Amino acid sequence: MFLNTLSGRFLILTIIFVMLAEVLIFVPSIARFREDYLMDRLQRAQIASLALLADDMIDATIEEELLKNAGVYNVVLLRDEIRQLMLSSPIPQQIDQTFDLRGAGAPELIHDAIMRLLDPQPRVVRVIGNPVQQAGRLIEITLPTEPLRVAMLDYGARILALSAVISVFTAALLFLAVRRLLVKPIRGVVGAMQSYAKAPEDARRIIKPSSSVVELHEAETALQSLQTDLTTALRQKERLAQLGSAVAKVSHDLRNSLTAAQLFADRIDSSADPAVQRMVPKLLGSISRAVNLCETTLAFGKAEEPPPSLDRVQLTPIVDDVFDSERLANGGDRITFHHEIAPGLMLRADPEQLYRVISNLVRNARQAIAAGGRDGRICVAAEEDDLEWRVTVTDNGPGLPPKARENLFSAFQGGVRKGGAGLGLVISAELVRGHGGQLELTSSTEHGTQFTIRLPKSIAGLSEAAE
Repeated sequence: MFLNTLSGRFLILTIIFVMLAEVLIFVPSIARFREDYLMDRLQRAQIASLALLADDMIDATIEEELLKNAGVYNVVLLRDEIRQLMLSSPIPQQIDQTFDLRGAGAPELIHDAIMRLLDPQPRVVRVIGNPVQQAGRLIEITLPTEPLRVAMLDYGARILALSAVISVFTAALLFLAVRRLLVKPIRGVVGAMQSYAKAPEDARRIIKPSSSVVELHEAETALQSLQTDLTTALRQKERLAQLGSAVAKVSHDLRNSLTAAQLFADRIDSSADPAVQRMVPKLLGSISRAVNLCETTLAFGKAEEPPPSLDRVQLTPIVDDVFDSERLANGGDRITFHHEIAPGLMLRADPEQLYRVISNLVRNARQAIAAGGRDGRICVAAEEDDLEWRVTVTDNGPGLPPKARENLFSAFQGGVRKGGAGLGLVISAELVRGHGGQLELTSSTEHGTQFTIRLPKSIAGLSEAAE
């Protein structure tokens, strides 16, 4: 279990890497040890040779003792261009190799040291080197390899043992440092995430960046931003749910009141007054749409708009009804309404939902122009091709501010008018998507704004959009 943790894996990796570094140090070290060993035998052999030069009458016992002390079989010294066998003893076997230390480089010394470690057979080798204090041109010795290999193995074992101690000690220090600098802050971040997950609506559980490590501080800052946005979204959804419940209740009662008003309007329809006769159809149409709106609002309280009842409808009467309602709301002649729709243009849509979409767009345009305090013009145009119908709503108002364009189809964020909730475009976009189409902002400048409603002609497009 410990090895699956960040600390455990870091500890194991640290030991492995330190040991690897020690092995890389061990190879040249063992080569250096072999060179020092051989140089030491050369120096001892030279000292023994100098003793013989001082006294030519050294007996065989002393000569054997000198060779044993030097760890060699014989000594050859080149002095004054004369090669002399200074000390000698029987060689138990044939000489296997000759090594010249006078010009050996590091790669050669490393290679010879490794080969000696890997060769367990006792052999006899010849070694050539320079005498110390320039006491001759060269010195040559013959010696057994077994003592050299034993000394190298002993040195290597001590080096590896020391390396293991250093590795464990270094790994322990790094382990504690990592736990203190990384693991503990990471656990703090994980703990903050777990605490936040238990109650994401509680703003007190949002993490506060405190790490001094740059990367961890950035992670904490990103997590704080994410938690803040999520908490805000959850609160907004909760308010929307409460608002939806309240709207559903109000719509229920309002529907009953409008039904009664519809009954009274039906009775007024029998009046002989010409003005009443002209106004009653408009009144009945408005009340009917209000009742239908209450019905759909109750359905919206169930988290979705009812699917559109698609039918072939004429666009011009729907636009005329929208214009009639907006002219009454306009209360003056500073804003003109007109359309550019081919006579008899038919499209496939739900007439009530299409009325709501166009009404929302025209109403927003009228309110934007009225807020600017200038004369205005609103135009609804339509065209079609083999793939789709396009209905555009264009005005010459002041255009949408940047913030409104960024959150145009976000509830409670895209509102432009003071006191507006920004729900009109959200609902309109949802209604158009229900038709398999798309509502988009075509342009918005200081010279005016244009929205486009795209409705596909193919039934396949509708079914794919509904998936």
